[in-house]
Amino acid sequence: MINVSSIKTHMYCPMKLYIQTHVDMSENNDFQLAIELKKLKIDVSDLIQKNMRKIKKDMTLVQIEQILSQTIDSYIESSANAIKSMDLGLEASQINQIIDDTYFNIKIKALKIKQAMTILDKNAFEIIDMFFPNCMYSYLLKDPQLELIGMCDKVEIADGKYYPVAIKSSNPPVKGVWDQDAIELVAYAILLEEEFETEVFVGFIDYEKIGDRRPVVMDVNIRKGLFDVMREVKEITDNKKLPKVRKNPRKCELCEYKDICFKE
Repeated sequence: MINVSSIKTHMYCPMKLYIQTHVDMSENNDFQLAIELKKLKIDVSDLIQKNMRKIKKDMTLVQIEQILSQTIDSYIESSANAIKSMDLGLEASQINQIIDDTYFNIKIKALKIKQAMTILDKNAFEIIDMFFPNCMYSYLLKDPQLELIGMCDKVEIADGKYYPVAIKSSNPPVKGVWDQDAIELVAYAILLEEEFETEVFVGFIDYEKIGDRRPVVMDVNIRKGLFDVMREVKEITDNKKLPKVRKNPRKCELCEYKDICFKE
């Protein structure tokens, strides 16, 4: 089966996928660390949702921010210590980034909650569905016929419709979403359609750094793009096809395989 994570890696760099699959046989903790950090972000979001229920319409913006922030610091600290105990190579900068992103999002959310309560003349617990729709987190999806499997960050459900959501900590483009993010999302959309016998017309990318949600329309072209990528992934993983090196100074400098890739 093709894992959606392999599709993401291929979209980032086909050579990286090849090395991960056929060259790097050592234990790699990066994937597990990414999972643990994503779990932490999801748990923090749940805490903010619970805190929101305590907010009243007559509270100031500062009070709203304080309530949304309750227990956040202690939870992130305890979770970071738990991850460190797993010896996955967690760096302090990664936790600091999560803290910075969390409080930036709290400020944005506090402002939106204040505006919504003022306009609707309701307390926060009465409008919580506007900010936190009914959803399923880290939902495993698979389709044996498509030979595709993946874990969607979040699946939101509204009026009987399913909406896949991918949560990203990377910097977003000026407009729209990155191609690799769109391809990942359409993979989840197709898996959701098979799982629940429904149609998925749109999904969302949540770019945490700027607190922005961007839609992705599941049109014919993007669906064709996914299947093209899946064929290329199978060529690399199953047939050991060696892809051409696509040099990108920004990506290559950050890649853990740069010494292998450019070794003469």
